Amino acid sequence: MINAGIFESLVKEYSEPLYWHIRRLVVCHEDAQDILQETLSSIFLHFWQLRNPAKAKSWIYTVATNKANKFLKKKAGKLRCEEISDYLCEMIESSPFVDYEKAVAVDLHKAILKLPKTQQLVFNLRFFDEMEYEEISKITGSSVDTLRVNYHIAKKKVIQYIHEEQI
Repeated sequence: MINAGIFESLVKEYSEPLYWHIRRLVVCHEDAQDILQETLSSIFLHFWQLRNPAKAKSWIYTVATNKANKFLKKKAGKLRCEEISDYLCEMIESSPFVDYEKAVAVDLHKAILKLPKTQQLVFNLRFFDEMEYEEISKITGSSVDTLRVNYHIAKKKVIQYIHEEQI
């Protein structure tokens, strides 16, 4: 179990960035809040297992990512990857929390959702969370070189998708 003071400071530091990380993956505000609560509960229960406190951030993001992916797998059932992507894009369009005045932001989110899971994750962590490749490597288990390639490809795909949407 984790000391209440340490847990409180972790919650204060990570709640908002984790929420947005999860939200980018699952789209739905309510689902993101639920997954965030599950993530924080897991952190509270299992923090004592973390041997190196310097790795807390990558461990916390790994827990959140795994919870979000597990949720998506359960929710998607037998849907294929592109069907999941289409489903999530539809959720964006029907969400009351989306500001349609910012059409480029909506198109960006849709473009990211069209990416393969690995590219989506590395793009989100690098672009939005401004993580270094070494940190992302700890979260994903992929090599830094692989992540660089995935990010580069993802960035090209996102730019192409947004360009096509604006034509």
